[in-house]
Amino acid sequence: MPNPARAARPLDVDIDNDHLRPADFERIANLIGKEVGIRLPPAKRLMVEGRLRRRVRARGFETFDQYCHDLFQGDGLKEERTFLINAVTTNKTDFFREPQHFDFLTRSIVPSLLAARHGERQPMLKVWSAASSTGAEAYTIAMLLADLAAQRRNFRFAVLGTDISTAVLAEAERAVYPAEMIASVPDEMQARYVMRPRQPRARQEIRIAPEIRRQVRFAYLNLMDASYAVDRDVDVIFLRNVLIYFERRDQEAVINRLVGHLRPGGYLLLGHSESMIGGAIAVRQVAPAVFQKS
Repeated sequence: MPNPARAARPLDVDIDNDHLRPADFERIANLIGKEVGIRLPPAKRLMVEGRLRRRVRARGFETFDQYCHDLFQGDGLKEERTFLINAVTTNKTDFFREPQHFDFLTRSIVPSLLAARHGERQPMLKVWSAASSTGAEAYTIAMLLADLAAQRRNFRFAVLGTDISTAVLAEAERAVYPAEMIASVPDEMQARYVMRPRQPRARQEIRIAPEIRRQVRFAYLNLMDASYAVDRDVDVIFLRNVLIYFERRDQEAVINRLVGHLRPGGYLLLGHSESMIGGAIAVRQVAPAVFQKS
């Protein structure tokens, strides 16, 4: 028998004016909170509806009620879990966002790390962008380190970008962005590390150059997992403007796990609005929203 939830939509159903029941939104919010740590207060219900509405249509459901029934009463959650996570995660990112951190990276952090490893020949600096979204932060770090490595000629580097959203990871690996997105990238770096199309196109796009893409690897990672499949001798971890969406106990648990992946003397950089979170763990603050492991 045909599934009534997937029957043709009657003409009198206006899905644009259909809404999630509060109880169904709460179930989705609880699921997301448990799976990835992100808080979804009731004020976020319209946002979630907007992000899920197209999916409801694509799955052939008439209403949010039918969609949620399939999620929680049927077996739809198996198919939808990844989509739900992709839909509700916030992926705000820019090149050179909060530029003070990048200045501190090149002027203070890298020299400090290299001084501590002066006995090594061409040490490998490992930098982890722990909520990399579409890759702008990871590629910003790689551009800066590529410039610095060319000047100093005394270290190598590798950048890891991880995220919970498989959709943004695919975009990061592709490394294609709207041309206006790189406005904050210095002109000299654009000349070295940004590729532009030879022929004008209706939508102006750029791509990060291969020599930078080769230095960056992307992988799926859920910060709520009890352990991370990441090296434990990372030199610098960026986790900026993410923990504000987590409950306090989850914030501290995530930071403690991250610090466990830093080598002694390594650095953790949080968003400027998250500085107080870092004060709850055994690291010392060395600059605004920058912490060093003993």
